Amino acid sequence: MSEPTIFKRILDGEIPADVVYEDDQCLAFHDVAPQAPVHILVIPKKEIVSIEHLSEEDEQLVGHIFLVIQKIARDQGLANDGYRVICNCGKGGGQTVFHLHYHLMGGRDLPWPPG
Repeated sequence: MSEPTIFKRILDGEIPADVVYEDDQCLAFHDVAPQAPVHILVIPKKEIVSIEHLSEEDEQLVGHIFLVIQKIARDQGLANDGYRVICNCGKGGGQTVFHLHYHLMGGRDLPWPPG
């Protein structure tokens, strides 16, 4: 069996996180290597590898996560100036932790293209 991801270890309480939101379906915490003044990761508590591993039964969960992202963005004062939500999928898409997660970033201008 493969080793648990860092996000699973955070969910299990093995690794501390600076949590900004938690409910029965998801957890949100500050990124330890922020790329913007506000950089929060939002993860489902259900272990899902990536977008490619979602199923129809996850539809409500994903919708819930996006409403949580909206709430956190508003709570962090990002709603008026805007923010970015990123979800990398697969190694070629820049995913480095293989547990579905969303990056909520804001607090500065975020140019396009990213990177």
